[in-house]
Amino acid sequence: ARRSLASPVVSGVLCPCGSPHGSAAEGGGGGGGGTAGSCGRSLCEASEQDRRLRALFQKLDVNRDGALCIHDLAVGLGRLGLHRTELDLLKIVKAGDKDLDGQLDFEEFVHYLQDHEKKLRLVFKSLDKKNDGRIDAQEIVQSLRDLGVKISEQQAEKILKSMDKNGTMTIDWNEWRDYHLLHPVENIPEIILYWKHSTIFDVGENLTVPDEFTVEERQTGMWWRHLVAGGGAGAVSRTCTAPLDRLKVLMQVHASRSNNMCIIGGFTQMIREGGPRSLWRGNGINVLKIAPESAIKFMAYEQIKRFIGTDQEMLRIHERLLAGSLAGAIAQSSIYPMEVLKTRMALRKTGQYSGMLDCAKNILAKEGMAAFYKGYIPNMLGIIPYAGIDLAVYETLKNTWLQRYAVNSADPGVFVLLACGTISSTCGQLASYPLALVRTRMQAQASVEGAPEVTMRGLFKHILKTEGAFGLYRGLAPNFMKVIPAVSISYVVYENLKMTLGVDSR
Repeated sequence: ARRSLASPVVSGVLCPCGSPHGSAAEGGGGGGGGTAGSCGRSLCEASEQDRRLRALFQKLDVNRDGALCIHDLAVGLGRLGLHRTELDLLKIVKAGDKDLDGQLDFEEFVHYLQDHEKKLRLVFKSLDKKNDGRIDAQEIVQSLRDLGVKISEQQAEKILKSMDKNGTMTIDWNEWRDYHLLHPVENIPEIILYWKHSTIFDVGENLTVPDEFTVEERQTGMWWRHLVAGGGAGAVSRTCTAPLDRLKVLMQVHASRSNNMCIIGGFTQMIREGGPRSLWRGNGINVLKIAPESAIKFMAYEQIKRFIGTDQEMLRIHERLLAGSLAGAIAQSSIYPMEVLKTRMALRKTGQYSGMLDCAKNILAKEGMAAFYKGYIPNMLGIIPYAGIDLAVYETLKNTWLQRYAVNSADPGVFVLLACGTISSTCGQLASYPLALVRTRMQAQASVEGAPEVTMRGLFKHILKTEGAFGLYRGLAPNFMKVIPAVSISYVVYENLKMTLGVDSR
C-alpha cells in the first residue's frame, strides 16, 4: 500500500499530461521509457509540467519557506509513502544544492529531478544485461557481482519484490523509476569506467586530479593495471612530443623582445648545435619521473579522501579538487628535484654533462641542495588553476554529453573523449602558464656565489617591465602544438597496453 502512492507522483512529474505510462510499447523499451508516454510527450505543455512540478515541490515544502531541507524531505516524502534514511536525504540535498546553502530551492529541485531521471535510465540499462526492457533476479546478482558485492539469488528476489508492483518478479522501467523517486543514485560504475581522464591523457604535466576507480576495479586489482598502462602511454607520448617540449623550454628561458625565437628557427638552432638527437634532451628524466609521481599521487589521493571522511560515491567536484590538489602537491614535492634536472638537461649545451647523474652532481657541488627546489613556490601555486580548470572543464563537458546524448550507454566513443581531454588540458595549461614559465626560468638560473637570489615576485615584475604581459606566454605555441598529438598518442598506447595487461574494456 505504501508503494502505491509513488506511481501517480512520478507520472505527474515525468509526464505532465497525466496519461498512463504502462503501455506495452513503453514497458518493453527499457531505458527508453519515460521519454514519451502514450500522450507523445512532445504534446505536453511546458506550463502544465511546471505546475505539476510546483505542486510536488509544495507538497514536500512542509514549513512553506520556499526551500527543501532534510527535514522537509523526510516529512514530505513520508506523507507520500516514500521513506528515506537521513543519509539518503543528505545525498539528495548535496547532489542538487548548487549554491551550497544546505537546501533545495525550486530551480535546484527541478534540475535535480531531470538529472536524476537521466542517471536512473543509465543505471537501468546497465542492469538490463539481456536488453529486454526488464530486470530479473539473475541480472541483479550479476550486476552486483560486477561491483564486487556478492549476494544470493534469494536476496536478489527480495530486492525484486520490494520494487515489483505487478507480481511478475521482474522490474520494468516504470517500476524502477517509481521505486527510485527522490532516491539518491550513486556514481554509476559505467561512467567511471568510460570517462577516465587523468590516467589516459598525458600532455607532459602531471598536475591533473587523479581518476576514480570502481569497486570492482579495486577488488580485482585492475586499478594498478590502469596506472601501469597510463604510465606506459605517458612515456611514449612524452617521447614522441619531446622536441616540442624542449623547444617550449628554450623559448620560455631564452626568448625575449631582443631574441625573438620562432618555431622553425628554434628547431634549426637545436639541430645545428647538437644534431637531431639533441631534440630529445631532457626526455629521459621526464619519462623516469612518471612512475614515482603517479604512484605517490594516487596513494596520497586515496589517503586524503579517507582523511576528509568522504567516500567515493559522495565525492563532489570541489572535494575532488581539494584531495587531488593536495595529492599533486605531495607528489610534486617528492619528485621536484627531477623537475629541476629535466629543465637543466633540456637546456644543456653539447658536452656540458655526460648524463643525468653528472648533471645532478654538478648542481649539488656548485649550488647546493637548495638549487633542486628552485621554482618550487610557483610550481605549487600552479597546481590549483591547472587542476581546478582542467577538472571543471572536463566534468562540464562530460555532464553535458551525458545529459544530451547518453541514452543506452555512458560510453562517449573515442572522438568525444579525445575532444574533452584536449579542451580541458588546453584550458588548464592556459590558466597556469605564467606560473609555469616563471618556474622554468627560476629552475634554469644557475646560482652564482654572492649574487642575489631570484624571487618569483621579482621575476614577474622583471618580465612585465621588459616584455609586457606577452612575455609571460613565451613558448605557448609549441606547448599547444603538442597537446593534440600527446592526447591522441597516449590514448592509443593506453588502449593497447590495457589489452596487453588483460584489462576489461566494456
